[in-house]
Amino acid sequence: MSDADKLKDYREKRDFQQTSEPLGEERIEKADGPRFVIQKHDASSMHYDFRLEVDGVLKSWAVPKGPSTDPREKRLAVQTEDHPLTYGDFEGVIPEDNYGAGTVMVWDRGRYRNIRAGKDDDGASMQESLDDGKVEVWLEGEKLRGGYVLIHTRMGGDENWLLKKIDDEEADSRRNPVSTEPDSVISGDSIKDIRERAEQ
Repeated sequence: MSDADKLKDYREKRDFQQTSEPLGEERIEKADGPRFVIQKHDASSMHYDFRLEVDGVLKSWAVPKGPSTDPREKRLAVQTEDHPLTYGDFEGVIPEDNYGAGTVMVWDRGRYRNIRAGKDDDGASMQESLDDGKVEVWLEGEKLRGGYVLIHTRMGGDENWLLKKIDDEEADSRRNPVSTEPDSVISGDSIKDIRERAEQ
């Protein structure tokens, strides 16, 4: 499947005459290792969009409570449509009456590696991991580091997964970056700052 076909759902849901979200035809520089991004999205309800670069697109999940650094906590992650790689740099306001209307911030970003690919008894690629319903990644972000696992539960809907911190040296039950580190890693702005800047 071409990248354009992978982005069909994404493009059909948006009116690019109204929204400043990227169309997905923009070129992006090759980088060392695949990217991840977590965008804080103040839409009809506040949530966090967890995105992993896989085969030319950003595989995406909406995480209502945001990611945790505590391995005991499981967070619902609802899979959404693939997004273009250039979406990983998007901060701004999606206008009212548009899909996903609200303010978007780049809350965290960095590189990741596929943990399963490095296991001698596994070796699953990211696409195989998605097909299996078990994704294990090591994040090298500005706010989040260490292993995270996504498990496809299908409980309550085929799009439902669980996001959980792996119990490793980066786990910390005392940290709560969702509340203590609320601002953008790109601009340093808050959701309110981004919204007010767009209204000027």
